[in-house]
Amino acid sequence: MVRNPAVAGQFYPDSKDALLKKVESLIDGVAKKEDAIGVLSPHAGYMYSGPVAGSVFASIKPKSVYIIMGPNHTGLGEMFGLATGEAWRTPLGEAKIDRALADRIKEVCAFIRNDDLSHIHEHSIEVQLPFLQFLQKDLKFVPIVISYATLDIYREIGRAIGKAVKDLKLEKDVVIVASSDMTHYESQEAAKMKDSVAIEAILKLDEEKLMEKISSLNISMCGYAPTAIMIVAAKELGAKKARLINYQTSGAASGDWSSVVGYAGIVIT
Repeated sequence: MVRNPAVAGQFYPDSKDALLKKVESLIDGVAKKEDAIGVLSPHAGYMYSGPVAGSVFASIKPKSVYIIMGPNHTGLGEMFGLATGEAWRTPLGEAKIDRALADRIKEVCAFIRNDDLSHIHEHSIEVQLPFLQFLQKDLKFVPIVISYATLDIYREIGRAIGKAVKDLKLEKDVVIVASSDMTHYESQEAAKMKDSVAIEAILKLDEEKLMEKISSLNISMCGYAPTAIMIVAAKELGAKKARLINYQTSGAASGDWSSVVGYAGIVIT
């Protein structure tokens, strides 16, 4: 089974030529590339968050497999849904799912279940694929939709992902992508203040501090759960540091600074 795109023509162009042109305009061809273990990338429409997503993906060395986790915006399906098909289609072609890794993750983590309903209309994973397809051929990926739970559960999932990667000896071949926007619909000043606190926790690879600040400051970061899991899994695979590649808000595209959405691109090595 192949999943057809749900948001082509909305979040990004639906023709191959237009999409290639758009992604190319967002990719820095001379960016220094790091050997990433984890990545934080935003998932809004390309006119808004594309510059940040392009910056972060241009800054990592291409690898053969990507575990992409995104929040569940629709509320459909399982809490932690792992897509079951063979591939996902975008206007740039088909990206195959790494079934061996997907199955191993499910085997070692009781919380993750096979489920396509959670993916059927979800955009947070889909919008990452054209950047990866532009930068390399023959990539494989594992798509997992993440819902809200406790830090203990996120840590268990993160450790399980790390174990699955190690079990298949893919430590040098995998990048774990957390798909998330930052603060939603606050002023530029408020968004930057809140987002700086969340970003600081991520840069310190401190999933507990991230969760604490999300709660205490009421930060509307939609993908904090995938991000916490990504941090745990990355540390399980030996990550020691992180770097902020880019940060901006929707105000840069809309000109409306009174109600913005924040976007951060971070590479973890």
